[in-house]
Amino acid sequence: MAQIHATAIVEAGARLADDVTIGPYCCIGPDVTLEAGVVLQSHVVVTGRTRVGARTRAFPFVSLGQVPQDLKYKGEPSRLEIGEDNVIREGVTMNIGTEGGGMLTKVGDRGLFMTGVHIGHDCQVGNDVVFANNGTLGGHVVVGDFVILGGLSAVHQFCRLGRHAFVGGLTGVERDVIPYGMVMGDRARLTGLNLRGLQRNGFSIDAIRTLRQAYGELFNAAGPFADRVALVADRYAGDAAVMELIDFIRSDSSRRLVQPDTDHGA
Repeated sequence: MAQIHATAIVEAGARLADDVTIGPYCCIGPDVTLEAGVVLQSHVVVTGRTRVGARTRAFPFVSLGQVPQDLKYKGEPSRLEIGEDNVIREGVTMNIGTEGGGMLTKVGDRGLFMTGVHIGHDCQVGNDVVFANNGTLGGHVVVGDFVILGGLSAVHQFCRLGRHAFVGGLTGVERDVIPYGMVMGDRARLTGLNLRGLQRNGFSIDAIRTLRQAYGELFNAAGPFADRVALVADRYAGDAAVMELIDFIRSDSSRRLVQPDTDHGA
């Protein structure tokens, strides 16, 4: 049976699993779905067309499903979907989508969103991410699995962060970050591969060595960047991790790539 504190407000139409916990002074809107085992500690607001996945925990003063911070939003029935087993700490905000972004903001499973994180409208966030305190995504950002976003960092709208990427604290990201890449600086620059993250996530020594070789050939060699990409794609055609990196580079995007200090014109 759901445990709902006497001071909480749950509007008619909200869909609650039998074992959710809703603490003091929470407010739940009529189009909200809370799945099995969801815990809202206190003073949590969940509104809009929002689904919160099983066993996700929200701490005080979290706000989920509010309208986008986008002047083009005209009240369209967009949504926010949050996956399972997430930890959403104090003061986190996640907004619904917009017509211009597919009508959906989506967050995956097993993420840790620390105090003050903001997920803007139409973002697509993968699984097993860690966003440190006050990390911020502008609208339409795509974040791959296992990404780590450092504290007080900010990602510009429409950027992509590839899987296993690491964004250092206090970093402003204005361009796409390659899979496995590590970026940092007032304006992000590529400083190498996220080696510690790869080790922690079970990449073998041989796999990491191959990625490092491919990275060096892409970003530390001479010649036009397009030629280097073609060379690496041919040389490492049988390596899934390297080809994920190549596919990311070759994908259509409204943003250029974050590069090392010397911009090679990707």
